[in-house]
Amino acid sequence: MRRFENISEYNAFNHHETFHPLVSVIDLANQQPRPKMGRTYYGFYTVLLKDVKCGDLHYGKHTYDYQEGTLVFIGPGQIVGQDDDGELYQPKGHALAFHADLLRGTSLSAHIHEYTFFSYNVNEALHISERERQVVLDCLAKIDAELRLPIDKHSKRLIVSNIELFLNYCVRFYDRQFITRDNIHQGVLERFEFLLNDYFTSDRPQTVGLPSVAYCAGELNLSPNYFGDLIKKETGKSAQEYIQAKLIDVAKEKIFDTSKSVSQIAYDLGFKYPQHFSRLFKQRVGYTPNEYRTLN
Repeated sequence: MRRFENISEYNAFNHHETFHPLVSVIDLANQQPRPKMGRTYYGFYTVLLKDVKCGDLHYGKHTYDYQEGTLVFIGPGQIVGQDDDGELYQPKGHALAFHADLLRGTSLSAHIHEYTFFSYNVNEALHISERERQVVLDCLAKIDAELRLPIDKHSKRLIVSNIELFLNYCVRFYDRQFITRDNIHQGVLERFEFLLNDYFTSDRPQTVGLPSVAYCAGELNLSPNYFGDLIKKETGKSAQEYIQAKLIDVAKEKIFDTSKSVSQIAYDLGFKYPQHFSRLFKQRVGYTPNEYRTLN
């Protein structure tokens, strides 16, 4: 497996001069035709703007074909593979790579984790319009221009500020994509609802426990972060809140069965400790399970 631990290694692979040891903007169209890379480890944040229709990105067992104008986000420690069929291809597009060390001591370091698209799956890439693509290129040009100036006491702040501006634009573009792909996402919501209904009518709560966000995302073939962001955009609730709401609805029905104690209902729902169930129920409903039972 090919490994890029630092920016200099990535620049060397792309025959690109290193202007700064922690950040780089690369025009991939300047590269020579090359074979597709195998599984590749990235030790830093990487954003790829794909400007050519190709099937060179591989995630799991699937290869994804992208039209022009697709942004792929890769977080530190992520592995992205590509099929090597022996044929050469001409890279086209741009890459922004920056190391986490660049962010140390900046405000961006404190909330870089909020840009959850760095842990989306490759098949959850951002498809941008031509106007959005021009905004992306303008941001990359500003970062590149700053990199080519002599480093001074202002360099880091200006470079990081422009990276943050770029990422904030990407948040806006993803919000637009969530809206414009509403029909697809409605299908995900329907499948999510069916998944929860099926889960709570089976014996999985007793054998597996409470359904997690990661479990639901996996069943729907989505990354946990993309799934969580999608549910938040569509419902206004986090995925965890949505699961808990379904759990409480099921619990309310079960509480009417007075042949079962509250503790038994808690175990049936997947709780290891009945007091955890009672605490959640009181938080969400305003009454303890026993109080709710007497009210109804």
